Amino acid sequence: MLHIILEQQVSLASALSGEITAEGVLTLSDEELKACYFSRQKTRYVKHLAEMIVEGQLDLAGLEHLSDAEVRQQLCAVKGIGNWTVDVYLMFVLHRADVFPVGDLAAVNALKKVKALAPDISKDGLLLIAEGWKPYRTVATMLLWHIYLEEKKR
Repeated sequence: MLHIILEQQVSLASALSGEITAEGVLTLSDEELKACYFSRQKTRYVKHLAEMIVEGQLDLAGLEHLSDAEVRQQLCAVKGIGNWTVDVYLMFVLHRADVFPVGDLAAVNALKKVKALAPDISKDGLLLIAEGWKPYRTVATMLLWHIYLEEKKR
């Protein structure tokens, strides 16, 4: 979860770090986290997440037994975690095969390019297109990310 929070609106390179525990995060000062490329806001988010885990208010391991909607409800209750973070967690941690992260700019921009969509298409319009990919919207998203990254290389 920490890696996903760090990946929000920052490069993947700055999000990479070693194994981290909730207890370990709580022992670090704000200055130590800043030295690890945590912004002031991300520091607050990560410490809040760590506190919830340590206090037993959030059981990350137990999330795998919940529906996507239940996972979303529990994770969005954590300060700093929104739908994009939940979507990525569902896809990469819980290995859910049917997630389309409509808030992911890379996936959305690739979809707009591939389908020659209007730049101002609504989220509902995007979700309607993604409905056709059920139950493998995660796979479609990964293909869109691949297209996005290949375009970026050019």
